[in-house]
Amino acid sequence: MSPDHPAAPRPPGRVSRRRLVGWSALAAAAVPLGVGGWSARATAAESLEESYQRAFLEAVGRHPAIRRHTVPGREFLYRPGQLLAARRDVQRVLARLRSLGHQVTEGPGFATVGRLLLAPETDIPALVTRLRDPRQWPNQTVPVVQPHHVLVGFGNIMGNPGGPPRVAAPLAGPDPARLGEGAGVTVGVCDTGIWRHAGAAHPAWLGGSYLPESDDEDAVYAGAGLLALQGGHGTFVAGVLRQAAPGVRFDPETALDATGVGDEETLVAAIGRLDPQVAIVNLSLGCFTQDDQPPLPVVDTITALPREVAVVAAAGNGGTARPSWPAALPRVLAVSALATGSGGAPVPAGYSGFGSWVDACALGDRTSTYVDGELRLPGQPPLVFHRFAAWAGTSFATAHVAGRLAALMTSTGMDAEAARAALVAAPRWHPDYGVLVG
Repeated sequence: MSPDHPAAPRPPGRVSRRRLVGWSALAAAAVPLGVGGWSARATAAESLEESYQRAFLEAVGRHPAIRRHTVPGREFLYRPGQLLAARRDVQRVLARLRSLGHQVTEGPGFATVGRLLLAPETDIPALVTRLRDPRQWPNQTVPVVQPHHVLVGFGNIMGNPGGPPRVAAPLAGPDPARLGEGAGVTVGVCDTGIWRHAGAAHPAWLGGSYLPESDDEDAVYAGAGLLALQGGHGTFVAGVLRQAAPGVRFDPETALDATGVGDEETLVAAIGRLDPQVAIVNLSLGCFTQDDQPPLPVVDTITALPREVAVVAAAGNGGTARPSWPAALPRVLAVSALATGSGGAPVPAGYSGFGSWVDACALGDRTSTYVDGELRLPGQPPLVFHRFAAWAGTSFATAHVAGRLAALMTSTGMDAEAARAALVAAPRWHPDYGVLVG
């Protein structure tokens, strides 16, 4: 289940205790797990949310292509042995690294960055800190360098509001009177992709609303009928989008794997594959970065989108004011999550990111289209899903806002950017949560 929801946001910059505990667990050596098998450290006394957190932390901990920087309040995930540099700075940085004794080669770049390859055990964050020090570059401009950041679907780490999807009853079909909302608008959904059977399993909600393509398919399963930790996330997001605007079409693109993990390169590639008709880009994912600096490849890719395209992204589920990217970019409409308070009124969700950089908020706990399968967590009875689920996170608040933005376009005739500007011009529900979108 979702965590308790406070009546007021946490002080800016504070990281929740659970998030610090989670990152401490991530820093520990993980015990390798097989499909359907779990570490002996799991105990029956754990709650469902603790078991879900543990499963993801262990999956990340054993991943050969993920390293973690775990200084409290400065955490981020990155690819080992990779240093990204602005293309104009590549040769200068390459020469400096070799002068420092590093064995380094130039790998394939992407977007507007070059990629320098070092030994996997290289302390990339320490190297970035050194290269960003102006004293290293007397009488020169400091080069733009960064780790290759790993992104995650919200939710999981930074990330997961604490619990897995929950079994839910089927939704009734869309209201015929609302089928014009979002009609003629296409939303790009860069996520885990779409379940192969989504259109057939959900004809009323998803059937005919997208073009099925093999490279957009969500892997979904970790084994025969066993769900990966975020398999179906993209299908859930698509259902929330269509509930908010039942007439909208969407273009699913795979930016994350079924565990909910991707990186800057996979996100840039997913955005590049979007249909030219896409007017709104939904990014229910993100990352923290070294020194909270905006990630250059993602910045440049989003900046290069046509002016009339709106980008909507999740503020993250770390329960902190620390900026999550790409949501914190000025070009992007950042969305935080609310919960339903004891009196029925909306209150800040305890897991949600917040801050002056957030533009809008919506309820984060929703029921939506999902997949068939069984999710097994350590020390817990299996969760068996039949095509519908309930889930909480800024991912789903984001999809709702993207859908309502599409509905605003059809009701006003505005393009997406004009509709975005009109939406955020409304009075803010709270300075750290932006405009409330119902």
